Amino acid sequence: MKKEYQIVTRADEKSASIIQEFCQSNGQILLPLVEKIQSASAMVNSVIHEISLKTLETILVLSAEQIAGPRTPGKTSGDIRWHGSQPGVVALADRKVKVQRPRLRHKTEGEVAVPAYQAMRKDKDLGKRMLGAMMRGVSTREYNEVLPQMAETVGVSKSAVSRQAIEASSEQLKVLQERRWEGMEILVIYLDGQRFGEHLIISAVGVDVEGKKHILGLAAGATENAAAVKGLLTHLRDQGLPTDRKYLFVIDGAKALQAAIDEVFGVDQPVQRCRHHKLRNVLDELPKDQQAQTASLMRAAFRCKTAEEGEKRLEQMARFLERDHASAAHSLREGMKDMFTLQRLDVPLSLHKCLATTNIIESPHSGVENRTHKVTRWRSQEMVERWVASAWLLTERHFRKVIGHRDLWALAGILGRTTNLQKSICKEIKVA
Repeated sequence: MKKEYQIVTRADEKSASIIQEFCQSNGQILLPLVEKIQSASAMVNSVIHEISLKTLETILVLSAEQIAGPRTPGKTSGDIRWHGSQPGVVALADRKVKVQRPRLRHKTEGEVAVPAYQAMRKDKDLGKRMLGAMMRGVSTREYNEVLPQMAETVGVSKSAVSRQAIEASSEQLKVLQERRWEGMEILVIYLDGQRFGEHLIISAVGVDVEGKKHILGLAAGATENAAAVKGLLTHLRDQGLPTDRKYLFVIDGAKALQAAIDEVFGVDQPVQRCRHHKLRNVLDELPKDQQAQTASLMRAAFRCKTAEEGEKRLEQMARFLERDHASAAHSLREGMKDMFTLQRLDVPLSLHKCLATTNIIESPHSGVENRTHKVTRWRSQEMVERWVASAWLLTERHFRKVIGHRDLWALAGILGRTTNLQKSICKEIKVA
């Protein structure tokens, strides 16, 4: 989204010059402010705040005059009349401020709103800004400490910030859940889970044909069970992600993930198991003195040109390990074929780094964790979903294209898709 800029017109410049001339010719009215500033530099912020506050209140009076005409002493006249003033609240960039606002009443129909006050009364972006601060590590207890201590500000109490954050994060969750995917050419889908207290959130990240990453959705579950994953994949289908075509799924190895993919997208979908997860799982079953050599041999097997050669090397390792470390051998053999899906599909080597592991989704997971680590108590599943959705969308802004994205057209061809690049190549061949 493009940033909005304030354009200074000639009218604005003329207004500024008029204000400057007025202040120069009526400098006496500023003498009390000058004395305050000279007496204590710490008063500058308070003075500026008071000027801003009076400006706001003046704007409210001018807005009321447009409805009821200038306030006149003596007997009231007209249908809409001045009815004194009362305390009010308007929203600024990062807080709400108390003001004295004028009251207007119709002689027969009751209270009349002041347009400027109604416009400033509710700032929908205030909650988003509060949530953004919390996503960056400012807790509800500390929010008021990062604001200037000016006059009587309201709306920065722990409960008020919490309410604003709940509203804003609920909106973020809704935005994520309502994303549509029928117009997006997704090639790769990463699935992985992340734990928050007793809650588990399963997330899906997609990569399109241009190499751009997208947060597809999330679902909550007690564990990475088939029901939770199926719910997530079904939601993606309902949001327009076609199920009549092939994708490359990259998963951490949980059986529930594979089962859900088979049920929603079909059993012929290619699945690449995360090699980093497999490496960790095997090494966890071995003593430290054998871990370095085993890791080196496994990485060498993963770099083999063909799936057959890679599987042969891993099987030889498993036979060696099962004599003293049966659990490590079992872990190595489990899902071995899915370790070499990239070689089996003949995916270009330039794409192996980003497609052989779930790093594409695990790296943003760390960003999500950084933005939620201040939360010490997850009260409900709904709370977790709101926070994770907000953190995901904030993290998504910093996404870059995947490594080797220029060769994704080749993966598209392997999966049976037709890209613009492939079409142009076919045209050139026909012309030749």
